[in-house]
Amino acid sequence: MYEDNLVIAFDSTQQALRTEMLLEYAEIEIDIRPTPKEITAGCALSIEFPGRHLAQVRQILRDEHVELRGIFQPLESGGYAELQ
Repeated sequence: MYEDNLVIAFDSTQQALRTEMLLEYAEIEIDIRPTPKEITAGCALSIEFPGRHLAQVRQILRDEHVELRGIFQPLESGGYAELQ
């Protein structure tokens, strides 16, 4: 389980807005934020969520066939690492 917030990055704004709706419907607390400059993505919007919800978020994204760039964890040294 991840203690920190995680970031979902997208290649399209449409997918980011769709994911926002899906996660809010599932009552997962999220923040819409600019995509960090360390993450290369086609969309300027990302979604930040508590890491404790990772399994639930992945299930929703899979079930709803959401296209995303990746889910990223902030590093203590700065920057982000993509989760596998």
